[in-house]
Amino acid sequence: MARAQEWQEIRSPDGRLEVDFAVDQGEAIYRASFKGKPIIDRSLLGFRFKDRQSLEAGFTLGDVKRTATDTTWAQPWGERHFVRDASNGIVATVTAADGRELRIEFRVFDDGFGFRYILPGDPKDRFVISDEVTQFAFAQNYRAWWIPAYREKFSEYEYSRSALSAVPAVQTPLTLEGDGVAMAVHEAALVDYASMNLRLVADNTKTLKADLSPWSNGDLVRARGGLATPWRAILVADNAAKLADSRLILNLNEPNRLGDVSWAKPMKYIGIFWGMHIGRYTWEPGPDHGATTARARQYIDWAAANGIPGVLFEGWNKGWDAPQWWLNGHSRFTQNEAATDFDMDAVAAHARARGVEIVGHHETGAQVQDYLRQLDPALDYYERHGVKAIKLGYVGTRLDMTEWPDGQYAVENFQKVVEAAARHHIAVFPHEPVKDTGLRRTWPNLMSREGARGQEYNGGSPDTGNSPDHLAIVPFTRMLSGPFDYTPGVFNFDYKAKRPHNRVPSTLAQQLALFVVLYSPVQMAVDLPENYEGNPAFRFIHDVPTDWEESRTLMGEIGEYVVTARQGRNTEDWFLGALTNGNARKLTVPLDFLEPGKRYEAMIYADGPGADWRGAPERVSIRRKVVTARSIMTLSLAPGGGQAIRFRAL
Repeated sequence: MARAQEWQEIRSPDGRLEVDFAVDQGEAIYRASFKGKPIIDRSLLGFRFKDRQSLEAGFTLGDVKRTATDTTWAQPWGERHFVRDASNGIVATVTAADGRELRIEFRVFDDGFGFRYILPGDPKDRFVISDEVTQFAFAQNYRAWWIPAYREKFSEYEYSRSALSAVPAVQTPLTLEGDGVAMAVHEAALVDYASMNLRLVADNTKTLKADLSPWSNGDLVRARGGLATPWRAILVADNAAKLADSRLILNLNEPNRLGDVSWAKPMKYIGIFWGMHIGRYTWEPGPDHGATTARARQYIDWAAANGIPGVLFEGWNKGWDAPQWWLNGHSRFTQNEAATDFDMDAVAAHARARGVEIVGHHETGAQVQDYLRQLDPALDYYERHGVKAIKLGYVGTRLDMTEWPDGQYAVENFQKVVEAAARHHIAVFPHEPVKDTGLRRTWPNLMSREGARGQEYNGGSPDTGNSPDHLAIVPFTRMLSGPFDYTPGVFNFDYKAKRPHNRVPSTLAQQLALFVVLYSPVQMAVDLPENYEGNPAFRFIHDVPTDWEESRTLMGEIGEYVVTARQGRNTEDWFLGALTNGNARKLTVPLDFLEPGKRYEAMIYADGPGADWRGAPERVSIRRKVVTARSIMTLSLAPGGGQAIRFRAL
C-alpha cells in the first residue's frame, strides 16, 4: 500500500479559499476550506473503465508543478467587458501500480476552484469510461436548490429546495448555501465528454459524486488517450449575491478561437413566438399560420420604426405540418426551403431595405443526424439571405429517439453545429440545449441558450406556467452557467381566450426589470407589437442595452428577491433591475455603483398603486428624479413585482 503523502496546499490570490491535494493510502484526494472553515472534506478522485484496470487506488504521487495566472482579458460582448483571470494552481501527476500516469490540474481563484483530469495514453488509444469517481464530500448539510436529472423535460423544471442529504440525481449547477458561504457545483469547457450530473453516494449523506449522462448502451464516455476532461468547478462566495457575479466558469475556458467576431452582434429582437404560445398563431401552415410574408413585412416595419434591430420568424420553413412531430421522432424539417406562404427572398430584401436583421430559426425536432445532413446547405441558404443569427430548437425527450440530450452524443454533435455556424459567420442560441459551461469564451458565436423554464411556459403550458419565485431563483442557479434566453417583455396579461388557465406570474414592471436581471446578449421583446403601441413603458425596452461594460448583483436572497445593476458598454449610463417573488417588499439600495461626483437622471419604472401579479399586473408608475452615487433609493415591489431604472449621466 502506498504511504500517505504530504498535502499540497493551494490558496486563492486573496488567501480566503484553500484547496489541498494529496495521495493518501493510495487514493488521490482533495479537500477545501473557506475563511478558515472546511467546506469540502476528504473527497476521492479517479476513474473506472470498461475492459481495463481502474485508476482509483494504488497511486503514488509524482511530479507536482506549481502554476499561477494574473491577467485580464476582454470579452467581445458580455455582461462585463474585462475579466480578471487570477489564480494559483498545481498540475500533479499520480502513477498507478501498472505505471499509467494520470495528471490532475487544480486552479484556485478568489471566487472558487476547478480541477480536471488529463487521461493517460496515446490519442490513438480508445477506451470507455464506465464511472468517474469524482466526489464532493461537503462539510455540512447545506441548503440545496436543484432540478432533477434524467427526466423527460430535461432542464425545464422548476427549482426545488431541500437539504443536501435529500437531493435525488440532479443537474448542475447545483447551488448550496449555509453558515456564511454560498456555493455551486458545475462544470466548465464541456467538449468531447458527457455532461456531469450529481448524485449522493448513499442515502442521507452529504457526499455527492459525478454521475455522467450515458449513451443508450450504457457507456458513459468514449474516450481517447490524452483527453483533458471538462473542469469540475466549485463556485464559492460569502453570499448568494456575490456568487451570482462569479466569473469562474468563463476563466476555466480556453480563449477565443475565432478572432474578430464583430459579426456576432448583441441585439434585441421581436417575433411571432409569443403569439404562437398564446394560441393566436400556429407554426404549421393554415388559416392562422404565423410566419407569412405579409406578417413578416409588418413586423420588420414595426421593428424599424421602434428601434429594434432584429425580427425572428419561426415556422417559416417546410416540415411543420407533421402531426405531433415533437413526440414521435418523425420530424422532417427542410431547413433551406420556405413554406408556400413565406417568400424568403422578398422578406430578406425588405429587411435589408429597412435596416433590420432577420433572426433565423432551425427546429430539429431532436433529429440530430437529419439536421446535420442538412446543415451546410441550410447555413449557405441563410448566409445568402443575410441572416447572421439562428435560434436553434431541439424539442424532444431523446436525440434521434435514443440518446440523452446532455450525453456525449449531444455534446459532440452540438459542437459540430457551433463550428459550422462560425465558418459562415453566423451566431447561434439554442433552446432545449446542452447546458452552458462557458464555451462562449472560446466560441463567441455561441451567444445564449435557454436551458431552463422560459417565458413560453406562461403562455401555453398545461401546468399553467412558472411560479412567482422562479425568477428569484434562476439568477443564483441556472444563470451561474451563462446567458439565459428567457424572452421577457410581456405587456398584455390577458390572453385567456385561448389559454384560460395560464398566467404570467409577474407585473409589467418586473417584465422590464428582467431585461437587466436576466443577462442575455440577444434579448427578445416577446409580446405582440400591438401590445407595445402607445405604452410609455416600452421606452425602457428601447433604451436598455444588451451589451455591458460592468455588471453587479447588488443584493439578493435565493427565491426571494434580487437587485442587479449594469453599465452599458460605450456609455456612462447604468441600468438597474429588481424583482421579488410572490411577496411584496421594500428594498433599500445605495447607488454607490454610480460614478462619484456625477449627477444622473433616474428614469424609474415602478409597480403602480395596487399592482399585483394576480389581479393588476399592468399598473406601472413612471417618474424621474436626479441622483448621485451618494443617494439611497427605496424600491417598493408589489407581489410578483419589480422595478427598472435607467440612470442617464447628466
